[in-house]
Amino acid sequence: MPALYDPERHEPVADLAWSSSQARDAIGAVCRDAEAAFDPERLWPVHPGDDEPTAMGDGILRGVYVGAAGMLHALARLAEAGLHVPRVDGAAVVVGLHEASLAAPDEDGAGASVLVGSSGILLVAHSLAPSAATADALADAIAANVEHPSNELLLGASGTMLAARAMHTRTGEERFARLWRASARSVLARQEADGLWTQDLYGDRQRLVGAGHGAAGNLRALLAAPEWLDDPAAAEARAVASARALALVDGDRASWPTHATDSPTGPPPPVQWCHGAPGIVTSLAGVAPGDDEHGALLAAGGELVWQAGPVARSACLCHGTAGNGFAFLALLQRTGDELWLARARAFAMHALDQVARSRAAEGRGRHALFTGDIGAALLAAACLDGDAGFPGIDDW
Repeated sequence: MPALYDPERHEPVADLAWSSSQARDAIGAVCRDAEAAFDPERLWPVHPGDDEPTAMGDGILRGVYVGAAGMLHALARLAEAGLHVPRVDGAAVVVGLHEASLAAPDEDGAGASVLVGSSGILLVAHSLAPSAATADALADAIAANVEHPSNELLLGASGTMLAARAMHTRTGEERFARLWRASARSVLARQEADGLWTQDLYGDRQRLVGAGHGAAGNLRALLAAPEWLDDPAAAEARAVASARALALVDGDRASWPTHATDSPTGPPPPVQWCHGAPGIVTSLAGVAPGDDEHGALLAAGGELVWQAGPVARSACLCHGTAGNGFAFLALLQRTGDELWLARARAFAMHALDQVARSRAAEGRGRHALFTGDIGAALLAAACLDGDAGFPGIDDW
């Protein structure tokens, strides 16, 4: 069997015992560093590593994935958990983000998307400073994204389905359920015979598998509200079948390729949330709870994440140690086995240590929800009570 991961991308888990008090202290330190870096005009400084195509025309990052909206959401979540006393007035800041983004539109197609575009900004704005006008603008943004051709979570309709679901929960307004159903019909109409999709990202057509850009992200959005699907049993069965068909299994470990067409004898797939086993596990752990074979396959994915170890030099959610730790929490929620909580806590302590080491080496923090230090803080916070909700995806 070919290698299921590249050891060069990982490092041994640090010998750091879980301590809730140390975790709380480290979470507070991450939050204080983030607030100290905030500028009322330029918001958070862009880290050199955040070269994703998400900056607005004025060079300021405002979205959820690597922008101010994501940071405000994370800081508010940690404050609500009693882990941070904010000094930055998030409600005051978020109100101006949408108008500013319209005045300086992006050049790379972020559009109405939830993770990098206007719907994500509006979703955070409605959370921190709710108003009827914001809800109306968000409904318009979701509607504008129903037919987006990307067929994935970052830019496409499956992402804005998360916003529609959240707004229905918050407001009870049926218009958001209708928008969710319209988006779901659009996404399902493009699903191919093998249960996957062809993604069209910035003109590059690919058939991706994972949570960030591929089939797993679509399935997560669709199966989060099975009561709104015309045939939820069929959707669930196709999700389970696709996960099983694409799995690369070696003994008690399992991984998944980045592309559906990747050769099993080629380079090993990454082990991270956006592409790889952690994202598959977090996306599908809530699916088919009575299917023992599906559960065993996901547990094998979790075992791979543990055996690979933390992601080297990256503590973040998207492609780092923190995001991988949430796979263990998803398995804890599915199985009730405390082993997965212990493993999540080991990754949380490691990720917090990675943040401290990186900040000491660079003389600065990295302030972004999906690629920055706050991801380690969010994993540690989730480990205090075993919360499996993935930040920016499940916690709206």
